[in-house]
Amino acid sequence: MPRKKVLVAGATGLVGHACMKHFASEPNCEVVAVSRRRPDETFSARWLPLDLSDATACEAAASEFAGVTHLVYAALYERPGLVAGWQEAEQIDLNDRMLRNLFLPLEKVSRQLRHVALLQGTKAYGVHVRPLKVPARENRSEMHEQPNFYWNQERFLRERQPGKGWSWSILRPVLIVGCSSGSAMNVIPALGVYAAMMRRAGKTVLDYPGGVGRVAQAVDTDLLARAIAWSGEAEAARNEIFNVTNGDVFVWPNVWPAIAEALGFAPGAAVPLALDKEIRPLEAEWAEIRAHHGLVSGTLKDFVGLSFEYADYTMGFGRTRPGPPAIVSTVKLMQAGFTEVTDTEAMFARAFAEMQARKLLPPR
Repeated sequence: MPRKKVLVAGATGLVGHACMKHFASEPNCEVVAVSRRRPDETFSARWLPLDLSDATACEAAASEFAGVTHLVYAALYERPGLVAGWQEAEQIDLNDRMLRNLFLPLEKVSRQLRHVALLQGTKAYGVHVRPLKVPARENRSEMHEQPNFYWNQERFLRERQPGKGWSWSILRPVLIVGCSSGSAMNVIPALGVYAAMMRRAGKTVLDYPGGVGRVAQAVDTDLLARAIAWSGEAEAARNEIFNVTNGDVFVWPNVWPAIAEALGFAPGAAVPLALDKEIRPLEAEWAEIRAHHGLVSGTLKDFVGLSFEYADYTMGFGRTRPGPPAIVSTVKLMQAGFTEVTDTEAMFARAFAEMQARKLLPPR
């Protein structure tokens, strides 16, 4: 019998992909993953097609959840027009219902449930509407100021948890970077496609398409998956909230040489380019690139999702002055016992290399 049975919700996303990979490597661990789309790779997890917005479908799937000990809830609904949707009532309501639709039948059939890991992010500190109070700390959430589905989901767990045998942990990662297809917020496929288009156009240097930089942080998906696994076992993580980062800081123009090198280019100049406007429509050109290299990544719509828009946002396209720093404190996480760090430039190189090795992006 497995010691642990992990249910990963949102298997096709950045975090879900990394969590499937991590938990599949743990001994005596069974992994069940759910998502609307089939993941490109399941890492031996048992995948179930499931639309979490469909309460009836979640009830019908409940028998598959018997014996689950850990839930990693990494599912996310994002609307087209990504940034504008972050404060819209319809998006907030649907993300709230998705968690409830899955959790209520899960709790009925899984008396062994021990832990729920929930993902939030720096929007908990209002980073999308105003400068952060640097460093942002877990006790400085803007719960009463900005509408956000985070608070609906968090309240739901807090209200159901008293007297139960399970605990929860909330992880607040910063910019998440890793290997995935079709995610709403992953700069790796967006920048990889941009580079492929520049190579198709005969370029040998890769210009930086964003705006003037600001000091920020990122987190590697594999490191985040290990933090999620840690939170499911550590006594110090029970019913607690933690920021998660790589442990360093970066500025986009400063890491651009490492990104260009990972994609097989010399770094170029700062030449602002709206990726969502200029690169996203180039489906025919991408089809030629895919055919030439034998890629398995699908159309730009399927492969990049909303990430062109996200790349423009996070890289500050159109910004002509340095933006305010976006720095969170990870002191609480380290004092609780999770002390892993990784170099952000090395993280970008690993992520591009993994996408290239899986024939999702052209080789260097």
